[in-house]
Amino acid sequence: MKKDPINVFGDWALSGRDVRMAHGHADSVNAMLGQVITTQKEFSFIDVGCGNGWVVKEMVNHPECKYAAGVDGSEHMITRAKSKDEKGNYFCEDIRQWMPKMTFDIVHSMEVFYYVEYPDSLIQNIFDFWLNPRGKLIMGIDFYLENKSCHTWQEDCGVSIMKLFPKDTWIEYFKSAGFKNITSHHLGVKENWEGTLVVMGEK
Repeated sequence: MKKDPINVFGDWALSGRDVRMAHGHADSVNAMLGQVITTQKEFSFIDVGCGNGWVVKEMVNHPECKYAAGVDGSEHMITRAKSKDEKGNYFCEDIRQWMPKMTFDIVHSMEVFYYVEYPDSLIQNIFDFWLNPRGKLIMGIDFYLENKSCHTWQEDCGVSIMKLFPKDTWIEYFKSAGFKNITSHHLGVKENWEGTLVVMGEK
C-alpha cells in the first residue's frame, strides 16, 4: 500500500536516508542557490520541504542572509533539522495551506512540488503570501515527463502522490500565479537523464 509523502519522508529521516538524499541533490541545489542569490543583498530565505535542514544551514552561514528558515510537513525531519542546526528557524507545517507570519526574498524548493495534489495552488499560495515584492521562487525537480528514467519512481518508493507533468505545465503554473521574468533550464544532463528541471520566477 502506498504511503502519504510526509510519512515516507518521516521514515527516511528515521532510517538515515535523508543524508543520502541531501548528498544526491547537493550539486543541483548549490547551482540553484548560486543562480538565485548572485545579486541579492541582505536577503531572507526559506526552503520549502527542507528535510533535515542542510540547505537552511548553508544559508545561515551566507554573509548576505539575514534570516533563514525551513518548513516541512514531517515532524521527524524537523526534529532532525533542529538537532543539526541551532541558528536556523524551522516550522512543521502543511505547505499546501501554510501562510508564514513573514514574507521572504527567496523561496527555494528541491524535489517537493510534485508531492502535492494541486501544485498550481501551492505555487499561487507562495506568490500571494510568502514572497516580498520582487521576491523570487526557484524550484528544482527531477520527476517530470521528459525525464523518462524517473517514471517508475512512484512505484519504486511507494508514494501515494507524485504528479508527473511536462516541463511546460510547470512553467505555465508560474505564469498563471503571476510570476514574471520566468526562466527554466536543466542541470546535470547526461545519458538517459534529462537532469534537474529548474524553474525560477520573480514576483
